[in-house]
Amino acid sequence: MKDRCGLSVAVKAALFASVFCTGCAGVSAQTLANEGTQASTTVTQTLVIEPDQGLTPIYNLIQSAKSSIDMTMYELVDTQASGLLCTAAENGIAVRVILDQNLEKSNNQAAYTQLQNCGVSVVWAWTKYAATHQKTITIDNTTSAVMTLNLTSRYYSTTRDFAVIENDPSDVAAIESTFNSDFKAQTITPPVGDDLVWSPTVSKTDLVNLINGAKDSLLIENEEMSYSTIVTALENAAKRGVKVTVCMTNDDNDYESEFEALTKAGVKISTYPDTTTGFYVHAKVIVADYGTSTAKAFVGSENFSSASLTENRELGLITTTAAIMTQLNNTLSSDYAGGTPWTKS
Repeated sequence: MKDRCGLSVAVKAALFASVFCTGCAGVSAQTLANEGTQASTTVTQTLVIEPDQGLTPIYNLIQSAKSSIDMTMYELVDTQASGLLCTAAENGIAVRVILDQNLEKSNNQAAYTQLQNCGVSVVWAWTKYAATHQKTITIDNTTSAVMTLNLTSRYYSTTRDFAVIENDPSDVAAIESTFNSDFKAQTITPPVGDDLVWSPTVSKTDLVNLINGAKDSLLIENEEMSYSTIVTALENAAKRGVKVTVCMTNDDNDYESEFEALTKAGVKISTYPDTTTGFYVHAKVIVADYGTSTAKAFVGSENFSSASLTENRELGLITTTAAIMTQLNNTLSSDYAGGTPWTKS
């Protein structure tokens, strides 16, 4: 099948990594139908690891747009990113941006004003949600980046984050459908595509099910650990013999009671101190049963908090792509090994 530019879908997917993600880790492609038979779609997922790779893959994605860019961003304080959006708009590309206002309006105001003045269609996020904490970029209605990171440049060099860039048509269509409604502040039950995890609709159920379904291991990074349903699920996993390891930044021992309950259940926790210049775990990742036939991983914007799972607009996805699984497992295992085992003070 060919698009209107004459390139087959399979050829376009083969070029995906080199166009969008020079230097990216974990590229995987799966041909879903043979070229030349019926409809052909090659789905490609690419993992971006921060701070290791820098923001070049994300900037490349923005610059690759030919017709449209849709961005939902909790915090946008990156003059290079906002400048690229302005350049795209000035070149005739339709650029739409949703920025959080409930919690991050003061931080987002400068970017909002810049984008408004350069021809970008920018709106404040719907106040129906406690926060619009989603971090997603879609270009040309064909490719989406589902991210754990905000576009906030002061954090790039020290913060652990991830993004999955994919061209799954069902996922991209679901992301765009939800964006269109959110942009207009209209109610929608977001479609889940092939593997999307939305808040506040399905994330609690999906993440608990992922934890409950683990048989061998769970490797986790998150910024928060206050949601009791998740904590209980992790405790229960450890009690039934699953190897559960957690790596987090320990912010003033805010989660002491949760950490104590988890360690009593057999969960291994490694932490990093919360400093202005040190390594900070901002990622939101669950790797379940790595190395087995049922391995899968969650990557997204959802923290383990009540607000994130039941009140915010958030987006993540669950992947089974082998290369991404390996990269996540290796990165999280290294982070865990580099931290300090948590013990009650």
